[in-house]
Amino acid sequence: MASLKLFPNVSVAVSSSNSLPRRFEKGRVSACLNVDLQAVDSLKVEKLNASNEVMEAEKRVLVGTYARAPVVLSSGQGCKLYDPEGREYLDCSSGIAVNALGHGDPDWVRAVTEQANVLTHVSNIYYSVPQVELAKRLVACSFADRVFFSNSGTEANEAAIKFARKFQRFLHPDDKQPATEFVSFTNCFHGRTIGALALTSKVHYRSPFEPVMPGVTFLEYGNIQAAKELIQSGKIAAVFVEPLQGEGGIYSATKEFLQSLRTACDDAGSLLVFDEVQCGLGRTGYLWAHEAYGVFPDMMTLAKPLAGGLPIGAVLVTERVASAINFGDHGSTFAGGPLVCNAAITVFDKIANPSFLASVSKKGKYFKELLVQKLGGNAHVKEIRGLGLIIGIDLDVSASPLVDACRNAGLLILTAGKGNVVRLVPPLIISEQELERAAEVIRQCFRVLDNNNSN
Repeated sequence: MASLKLFPNVSVAVSSSNSLPRRFEKGRVSACLNVDLQAVDSLKVEKLNASNEVMEAEKRVLVGTYARAPVVLSSGQGCKLYDPEGREYLDCSSGIAVNALGHGDPDWVRAVTEQANVLTHVSNIYYSVPQVELAKRLVACSFADRVFFSNSGTEANEAAIKFARKFQRFLHPDDKQPATEFVSFTNCFHGRTIGALALTSKVHYRSPFEPVMPGVTFLEYGNIQAAKELIQSGKIAAVFVEPLQGEGGIYSATKEFLQSLRTACDDAGSLLVFDEVQCGLGRTGYLWAHEAYGVFPDMMTLAKPLAGGLPIGAVLVTERVASAINFGDHGSTFAGGPLVCNAAITVFDKIANPSFLASVSKKGKYFKELLVQKLGGNAHVKEIRGLGLIIGIDLDVSASPLVDACRNAGLLILTAGKGNVVRLVPPLIISEQELERAAEVIRQCFRVLDNNNSN
């Protein structure tokens, strides 16, 4: 039996044997049985169609939940990504703010491979060293006293929902109707599982799956008076808020708003939950986004960048909240496994370094200045906002044509808000030279907005 390479690191077995399994019966891959191994060089031509083949195969075998960009990404290094044909892309999307250390960071690779050789998974029936070590770091560098690990941001928010309701029952054991409702805000995004989805403001995300979890009231982001009045009703178990909204359009809270939520929650006995799934862990130039405001929550949810590309989420809680949670109240088979936690330790140690955070802040300011300089006078630009390396360009038209044009020019960027905001969340390791290139590509591609508008 021979092995034929069709894509990098993917081999397909070729055999003339008649004892093939059912999936290789005539009509499926009969053409493979007659491959001339001496003609392998001719397959180089097929490499040109590798991306198309993957995209066509995806349509046949995956559930259609993603409106994917027409790009197949097969490798990456630093802030660069490559498709099977060898085209290079400057990554200013970071897997949606996940790849904080870029692609192929050597220390991250070492942490993953070394741990994979030792122990990958044991479940939460047992103790494991990397989980405890990661939790110790998160506690030492935050407001929190304890940590619960999950596998994603939406799972972290689901856990926070449960913890909030359990806390209220624990605090008021004799109350037949303890507080069970929640406050969330316009333009927010907290996830796609049924509880987190109920907290997410975009109607089109929720409506196909209704009824979702009841008891959520959406208020205007930043409306201090409305929040105060509702929290004082005594029905609110917790208030969920992003200090800086990512998916919603790169909107920053004010210190006054967050402080008013903190005060109102304290007065009413409600919990304050900061969702830092996207804006936390160095993205703003602060270790935690709320540090910029000097306001601290009872719980904080984390996920995206924490393990540098591996699935992890976390809920950080105070001892007061943790005291309400008992064995069996919540759990997860895969959460906080040794492999993922060892990777996260490496990510956390790098990002938490004060000099690293200072570099994010410096590069964020530089990038913003570049964008203002190159785009500030454009009629389509309403505002350029953000903090650190999470920046939004608010447009008066859809941002999709610009995103497409930039991708064709070798730059990967995202949309946010109602599709009219360009979201820039590059790896935190990006260089100033790469930021300059990104800003210039965006400038050059801006003409498509005029063309699209005229059409």
